[in-house]
Amino acid sequence: MRKELLLLGAFGMLTTATLCAQEFHLQPTPQEYITQKDSVDIPRQYQILSGNSVQDGPALPLLRSLMPEEVLGASFRVYIGVKGDKIIKKYQHRIPRKSEGYFLKIEKDCIVIAGADERGAYYGVQTLAQLLALDKLPLAEVTDYPDVPYRGVVEGFYGAPWSQEARIRQLDFYGRNKMNVYIYGPKDDPYHRTPNWRKPYPAREGEELKVLVNRAKENNVIFYWAIHPGQDIRWNEEDRSLLLQKFESMYQLGVRGFAVFFDDISGEGTKADKQAELLNYIDDHFVKVKRDVAPLILCPTEYNKSWTDVEGGYLTTLGDKLNEGIKVMWTGDMVVATIDKSTLDFVNPLLKRKAYIWWNFPVSDYVQDHLLLGPVYGNGLDIKDDMSAFVSNPMEHAEASKISLYSVADYTWNMENYDSETSWKHAVRDLMPLHAEYLEIFAAHNSDPGQNGHRFRREESVAIQPALSALLKAYQEKNEIDEDAYRQVAEECRKIIVAADGLLASGNENRPLITEIRPWLIQFKQVGEYGAEVLNMIRLRQQKDAFIGSYEHARALLVLMGETDAQYKAGIKSGSLHLMPTFNALFEAATTGYDAAFHAGLDTKAVYSPYTLKSDVNQLASLPIQQKGKVNTIIPSNEVINWQAGGVLTISMDYARQLSSVLIDLGDAEVADSKFKLEVTSDGTNWQAVDLKPGYRTQVKASLKDLSVAKMRLVNVSDTEQKVYFKMFRFTEN
Repeated sequence: MRKELLLLGAFGMLTTATLCAQEFHLQPTPQEYITQKDSVDIPRQYQILSGNSVQDGPALPLLRSLMPEEVLGASFRVYIGVKGDKIIKKYQHRIPRKSEGYFLKIEKDCIVIAGADERGAYYGVQTLAQLLALDKLPLAEVTDYPDVPYRGVVEGFYGAPWSQEARIRQLDFYGRNKMNVYIYGPKDDPYHRTPNWRKPYPAREGEELKVLVNRAKENNVIFYWAIHPGQDIRWNEEDRSLLLQKFESMYQLGVRGFAVFFDDISGEGTKADKQAELLNYIDDHFVKVKRDVAPLILCPTEYNKSWTDVEGGYLTTLGDKLNEGIKVMWTGDMVVATIDKSTLDFVNPLLKRKAYIWWNFPVSDYVQDHLLLGPVYGNGLDIKDDMSAFVSNPMEHAEASKISLYSVADYTWNMENYDSETSWKHAVRDLMPLHAEYLEIFAAHNSDPGQNGHRFRREESVAIQPALSALLKAYQEKNEIDEDAYRQVAEECRKIIVAADGLLASGNENRPLITEIRPWLIQFKQVGEYGAEVLNMIRLRQQKDAFIGSYEHARALLVLMGETDAQYKAGIKSGSLHLMPTFNALFEAATTGYDAAFHAGLDTKAVYSPYTLKSDVNQLASLPIQQKGKVNTIIPSNEVINWQAGGVLTISMDYARQLSSVLIDLGDAEVADSKFKLEVTSDGTNWQAVDLKPGYRTQVKASLKDLSVAKMRLVNVSDTEQKVYFKMFRFTEN
């Protein structure tokens, strides 16, 4: 009987006639999947025969949940075991010599699941679960294992932590997608970081964590609990003991993985030798003593290349002094960056170990008005042997993050056959199979983070972008309509409106997802309606009365989008990379042309920003300014800012304006008052200092009443670099 080797990297679809689901694929993409042309009916009666090594883990319970109608003595047998178990001795030579690997074989009278270890057997069952969803079982062999040893998620973002329900759904998702690590480290959990890291969790929160730990075990996921003590740690016996007591309390809740984070801090806690000493103590007196605890993880203070002072020796000290088994995290060349071979070639020799990748995607805590729903791309496909782990930092929107996390699971399992576009489409369908077409349209136009301090951008609106460019170019340069581009853009606007309505009315298919993205769906529909009306405007540009109706409707939609944006503290942006800039440019061009022809005196501006930010402080130079009525806020930065002596942040106005107040939070009111100076000018030349007074907690404030302001600047007037936070810079107009 002839066999076919199906490589599931390019599109992941089976071609055998017996498989009725044309879009079927195995997730994550297996290393090798060989199928025959024949298939077998899913048996109604079967007997499960299991080895000793799977009696205590989750693999056997999962198998029995998939095949609950077991009949003793049935002719169809299902064998499951781990290398060394007699029950699968016949297949020992077929098991990959890789941790978490497995061999799965489906024959006419039996199924064999043979794991390199218990987790490998579990992953074999997960693969079988996908095959059992078909009408018939293909006669097949799967030889499979992961490329990256540790794969998963670090809940390490700033903002609202995930809910208990969201975390439970996440852990189930990790199990299905063969991810083996979840690191609990939400920045806004007060018992994870300063000031309460020394204290045990209250009983209720402790019980909730215990539930999560047990759910992780059911899904064969290592539950890591991370502590973030660096901002106020004292390098003494008392704090060391308190930290171990905290870890012991988490151990009693069932936690078997521990991490220590020293990221985004300043001061005494940043010393590499002290960090190494503490981590080694934990490793020697806790991790190794317990014997059932996963490798200890450190998130260092210099966690990316742009912050690394090689001559200062921070990373070298960690590499030299840390115990060999301790893992060290790394985000790449920048805080937010894709991971390639060059960044690993840089850091691994310094750390004297393979980096534990903390990938800051699809996290959106630095661009909370955007959703990052696009494909996972840009990471090297040749780096599987250069890292010890790869974990993704997601958005605060747990369900929406699954689009990216699905592909992260695919990428880390089988890099060579990873295809970002294919994986993304599969992820969308996995999340909402009944409304996949609508969700794909929405995700395609909500993927770029917009202007941000990290200068990290993503593709967006890829398929329609050429038509948008052609339409705008013809109209602006020749005052003509490119009819083919016009038709494509008009059809895309129609699809956007239909997709938004379809998702909003999708019922219970994935209600948690729709709840998370509802504000963006509302805005997305308005973008489509606005685009359609702008297309009417350029078509009606020479019709005096008809044009006005479209113009007024387009203006109304801009107002509605502004109101949608203003309802939420962080704001709401949709289609911001190509759709809205093109529609706005067409609106302005059409209105300008109409005004020239009919002298109507219409407002030609679709969007207007009266403020411009410039800074020679690198981490601040690209921060956007958010406008909400009369209140204007520079989007804050989450990390420590290295503000050099004499460094300046300047905000320029379109004209001299009357401002009422300024509110600044650099994390330390005394530092802000003594090391920094706020100045304003009405003419751009003569600067006047403004007194900074204590505000709420770490804030300082200034009154600008009776001052006309054309420019405003904040200057580090000290003689040294100041390590500060940039939590708030807000100014209000009269």
